[in-house]
Amino acid sequence: MPEFGGVRRIARPLERVGVLSRISLTARILAVNILPLLLLGGGIVYLDSYRAQLLDERYKLARIEAQITAEALAGATRQRQDALLLQIAKEQDMRLRLFDPDGKLVADSFELGEPTFTLDDPSDDPFDLRFARFLDQIVDTVVSAQPVPRYIEPESNEANSWPELQRARELGISQIELRQAADRTPVITAAAPVGLQGDTLLTTRNAVDITESVRRARSTLGTGVFFTLLASIMLSLFLARTIVSPLQTLSKAAQRVRLGREREVQVPRLPDRRDEIGMLARAVADMTDALRHRIDAVEHFAADVAHEIKNPLASLRSATESLGHVDDPELRAQLLDIATHDVRRIDRLVTEISDASRIDAELSRATFEPVDLVSLVGNIIDRRRNRGLDAGLEVVFEHARRTACAMGVPERLERVIDNLLDNAGSFSPDGGIVRVVLDHDRGALLLMVMDDGPGIAPHARDKVFERFHSDRPEKEGFGNHSGLGLAIARTIAEAHGGSLSAQDRPDGEPGACLVLALPEMPEEESANG
Repeated sequence: MPEFGGVRRIARPLERVGVLSRISLTARILAVNILPLLLLGGGIVYLDSYRAQLLDERYKLARIEAQITAEALAGATRQRQDALLLQIAKEQDMRLRLFDPDGKLVADSFELGEPTFTLDDPSDDPFDLRFARFLDQIVDTVVSAQPVPRYIEPESNEANSWPELQRARELGISQIELRQAADRTPVITAAAPVGLQGDTLLTTRNAVDITESVRRARSTLGTGVFFTLLASIMLSLFLARTIVSPLQTLSKAAQRVRLGREREVQVPRLPDRRDEIGMLARAVADMTDALRHRIDAVEHFAADVAHEIKNPLASLRSATESLGHVDDPELRAQLLDIATHDVRRIDRLVTEISDASRIDAELSRATFEPVDLVSLVGNIIDRRRNRGLDAGLEVVFEHARRTACAMGVPERLERVIDNLLDNAGSFSPDGGIVRVVLDHDRGALLLMVMDDGPGIAPHARDKVFERFHSDRPEKEGFGNHSGLGLAIARTIAEAHGGSLSAQDRPDGEPGACLVLALPEMPEEESANG
């Protein structure tokens, strides 16, 4: 069936949700808001590339400094060389060492004057520095940084203790080497040949500023991410609360309604909320009220059915039980007539009850089509006349237009008109006239069925449409009608977007006037249809 196919088409995308459908809404809101911030926080890790750029620039600077210093020392006297080493070391915060062609240390700026820097001993550092080094280790592990050798002052003062000096002496060009102090700050050494006699220069710089710059940037970014993350979590929880809390309230109320433990469960309507949650709450509340009304109607209908069937069953039981004790043929024939009448009455009731219970479901699935009421009513009147269903009555059909179309199910609209004509025939006197008038008013087709009977009192005009209404004319035999005809007719009318009501006759004559109103199709659409 097509509707089931539609359900399957909707269900398949929902099934694809998979894992997400098992995660709470609060968790999903938090994830959506926090994930981008975590990705931003991941940028802290990639500050390693920033450090690499700083080191690369510092390598170039160390090479240039070593080459310029070596050129300045070349050709200078020993006294002048010592003065230059001390001056440049103080100005550039470096340690300068000069080696002779034999690799012997001949001058050291740290011995010529006060040391320009001191490598930090991490054992007595405060907690913040120890934590910063711990973060450095984590970042290096995450980015799989290449290990950097530890900077250790060699015991020997000869050039052979420094690999970069050996390469510079062999190749005749400056060499750079990176090491790491105990406090994880970089130590950059540069070796360069001095003049043409085989002397070499070794510069040493503890680039603490690079580590401080990277840590400062990481701290700033981390602090921003932390507070932004905290604000995002708070806002996410607030958003989740505004969404999840009312949904949980609605869910609990719906659960109580489903269990039926509280007859008058009040589903919150959340009138102060004008968003989708408020719309959902009011929709669920309205649905619950409609469900209650439907359940009440079903319960009342079931009680009415039991009551209506019980009467003919009791009569049938009495007649069948009496048959065994009666020998008079004439009396037995009367009892058999009663039993037959009761069986027909039960059969009629069951048929009408079955129709009444199926109408809503059938019409909700039915496909409406254009129905010409002029043709439909005319055919029904002709059929009833040919079958003698309106014997002793004159049925007059009045209509001003050749066609009058409404959307509907022809068989069900035919049932409405038959029920209205049956009702009019029941209350009309012999030789009476039943007038059927088809008119239109403000986009609606009005079908009025009028009889010459006693009419319907204003206070009883709604009661005649109740199920099992039993106000019948005296001339009609008991049990010939189920009392469901007008109730079924009104149900069909409302399912077609129309109405069925009892009114005064527009011509002022005595009698009842039942008015069927249906939405009229525009003439262009009815012509195209």
